[in-house]
Amino acid sequence: MTIPSANKPKASRDDFSANLLNWYDANARQMPWRIMPADSKKGIFQDPYLTWLSEVMLQQTQVTTVKDYFLKFITNWPTVHDLANANEEDVLKAWAGLGYYSRARNLKKCANLVVEEHNGKFPQSVDTLLKLPGIGDYTASAISSIAYGKAVPVVDGNVERVITRFKRIKTPIPEAKPQIRKITNGLLDKNRAGDFAQAMMDLGATICTPKKPDCPLCPVGENCQANAKGDMEIYPVKLPKKAKPRRKGAAFVIVNSTGAVYLQKRKDSGLLAGMSEVPTSEWNSNEDGATGIEAAPLFCDIKNKWQACKPIKHIFTHFHLELEVWTTKSDNIKSNGWWSAPEKIGNEALPTVFTKVIKSALET
Repeated sequence: MTIPSANKPKASRDDFSANLLNWYDANARQMPWRIMPADSKKGIFQDPYLTWLSEVMLQQTQVTTVKDYFLKFITNWPTVHDLANANEEDVLKAWAGLGYYSRARNLKKCANLVVEEHNGKFPQSVDTLLKLPGIGDYTASAISSIAYGKAVPVVDGNVERVITRFKRIKTPIPEAKPQIRKITNGLLDKNRAGDFAQAMMDLGATICTPKKPDCPLCPVGENCQANAKGDMEIYPVKLPKKAKPRRKGAAFVIVNSTGAVYLQKRKDSGLLAGMSEVPTSEWNSNEDGATGIEAAPLFCDIKNKWQACKPIKHIFTHFHLELEVWTTKSDNIKSNGWWSAPEKIGNEALPTVFTKVIKSALET
């Protein structure tokens, strides 16, 4: 006789992990950095360098965006030794467009330290990994678990969503993080820790999605408390977001007679540090920059006529930015920048905000 689902005993850790891993064995997403479950069950582990590189890139960034950048990086720098020997400017150029540029600078610093202090091998323990630049709790746990098989809980946004729904955790994020980590640790399969971590991520990314989760296909949905109540989409509970401030400024695109665009390097500290830019007024997350033609760079021939272009909008982590865009033609530039030809500008270390500025100017 079939027992009604409401009267079935709660899932044990083994039930949860077994159901999850059986699903993962059949449905694991193929990634250019991933060892598939058929091989991982044979004791083959993921390359720590590729694990680290992919996890850093995946912070705040979609998998579909990361894949091309990842392949570019491992083509240019196949090993951590290659990356340590790379020029930082080349690393920033390869990273341009991926956002959160402090990640790229920490990537280079971390590679240097792994080679100099760890003989080119990433540490296995979370505590030692945490001492490396740009590696936080999540990335350290991911490397230790996925690349070395250590039984440590790996908790990203996907895992938070799965666990808060499974247990109907009403405590808001981030206060609930220690509880989520403890529950995850209690559920994970210690013999397949890396696969468990990636299975949880895949589950959150493909089935237990933020909106309209596909609960009938969920391998652990039968014992999910939120699924039973039908209130899945309210989890995880989050505190109201503070409104981002809005800032203004102006950017100036100078094009010479050959069609090249004048670029310069940003300061080595602060927002978008070390990246390439067109001249711009001094805006930041705390204050507006100057606007209007009066804010144009003094090193440009003042007789030039500036033409207004369509303004651009860009969203940073902590603020919204709207930039006026002005353009002019000139060969008379006396400054420390350089001219970037049209066919080469795509290879510059240009953040997305300045790619938008240049596009607006050239369309004008």
